[in-house]
Amino acid sequence: MPYVNKPRPYKKEYEQYQGTEEQKKNRAKRNAARRTLIKKGKVRKGDGKDVDHVKPLSKGGSNDDSNLSVKNKKANRGFKRTAKGAVK
Repeated sequence: MPYVNKPRPYKKEYEQYQGTEEQKKNRAKRNAARRTLIKKGKVRKGDGKDVDHVKPLSKGGSNDDSNLSVKNKKANRGFKRTAKGAVK
């Protein structure tokens, strides 16, 4: 655990990563995907579901209906990894 004896630098993290234009655009795409499925009635606020991109946005995926699916949080947030940390 990297921040055992010192506070986590949230402001620095935001400035260096989350606040960059690229990450803001990625976050907007993820939010838009969820709004699309909310309008279709497939998910709703507080239901414990995640909107999954079959082909991830980072790998060139899109917010098309064919690329979106609904998964529970447990299934969507944990992936098997190789010894080097890459997704299997």
